[in-house]
Amino acid sequence: MLTKHILCYKNFVKNKNILKILKLRLKNTIIDKTLTYASETWTLTKRDRKQLNIFERKVYIRILGPVYDNEKENWRILTNKEIYANVKKPTTIQTIRLNRLRRFGHVQGMEENRIPKTVLYMNLGTTRLRGRPRNRWQDEAREDGRIVGGEGWQEKVHNREEWKKLLRTAFCTCQWNE
Repeated sequence: MLTKHILCYKNFVKNKNILKILKLRLKNTIIDKTLTYASETWTLTKRDRKQLNIFERKVYIRILGPVYDNEKENWRILTNKEIYANVKKPTTIQTIRLNRLRRFGHVQGMEENRIPKTVLYMNLGTTRLRGRPRNRWQDEAREDGRIVGGEGWQEKVHNREEWKKLLRTAFCTCQWNE
């Protein structure tokens, strides 16, 4: 069943009669929403981030297609910088980070006796396994906060308007690097 949908999508994207703007809108509404469903609860490894970026660029390359290079007089595929300059939209990883920060701010604003806030700071009293510890959700949320908000990001979490303003500017500017 899923392969039928993938083939249908590939045929849609390859169709020359459909405008690129319509294809990009399809990607933004269907693919991105499906890809980032419940992403505020994820912890991503370096490999996960790399695979998400590769998938996103492949979709964009297929939608935007090759461009004609006048200097070399041949067709070529867009570079990653050219793709993101054309699209002017946050990457999937940036969207996931913002979703995670939005959830973190929501939980921080809760009263102390609420279950989500209690679970977030719960200490299970067990030791971690040997080797490199797995990244926890809380660790990633803190890292995202440092990336987006700088040093004083934790004080902004408790002020709802400042927190919303910080996330809005981070989403609009897409200022952080992968």
